Amino acid sequence: MAEKETANARGWYVLRAISGKEAKVKELLDGAIKNSTLGDHLFQVLIPTEKVVTVRGGKKVLKERNLYSGYVFIEAQLTGELIHELTNTTNVIDFLRGRDKGSRPTRLSEADVKRMLGTADDFSEPGEGTGCDFLVGESVKVNEGPFSGFTGLIEEVERDKAKLKVAVKIFGRKTLLELDTWQVTREQ
Repeated sequence: MAEKETANARGWYVLRAISGKEAKVKELLDGAIKNSTLGDHLFQVLIPTEKVVTVRGGKKVLKERNLYSGYVFIEAQLTGELIHELTNTTNVIDFLRGRDKGSRPTRLSEADVKRMLGTADDFSEPGEGTGCDFLVGESVKVNEGPFSGFTGLIEEVERDKAKLKVAVKIFGRKTLLELDTWQVTREQ
C-alpha cells in the first residue's frame, strides 16, 4: 500500500520533447491545465532558461536559451491516465525513465528540483555561470571597444558583474580601465 502511495505522490518529472518544440509543449499543457481535468493532477510546467549575452557587431545582445534542450519539467501526481495523456501530447516523445522496459517515469530528487528552480544557492560556486574565471595579476589583451589592441594586467575582478579592472599603459602612464569579461582575452 505504501508503495502505491509514493508512486502516485506529487513530484517533479521530465518529459522528453522534440528539440525546439519545448515552448509549444508548455503552451499545450498550460492550456490543458486550465481547460480540462488534467489540472487535477498536473500542477506546473516549466522550461528552465538562462540569460546569455552574445556580442554581435560590437553590441551586447541579451538572449534567453533553454538550459536543457529537448526537456520539459512538470510537477504532477502521476496516474495511469495522466501518463498516457502526457505521452500522447503533440511534440512529446516520452518521459525520462529507467532503462528497464515498462519502468515508471523517473522522479527528480529534491536537490535537482532546487537546482532547476534556482533556489539552491549552496550548489552554485561564486562566479559560476558568469564565465568569469580571470584572476588578479593575469595579463589580458583588450579585443573590443576603444582600447582594442592594448594589453594590461588585471587589478580587480568583480565576478558577480563579470567585470574587470585592467591597468594599461597609455602614453607611458598607467590607466585603469573597467571592462566586461567578454571584451578581453588572456595573453599567452
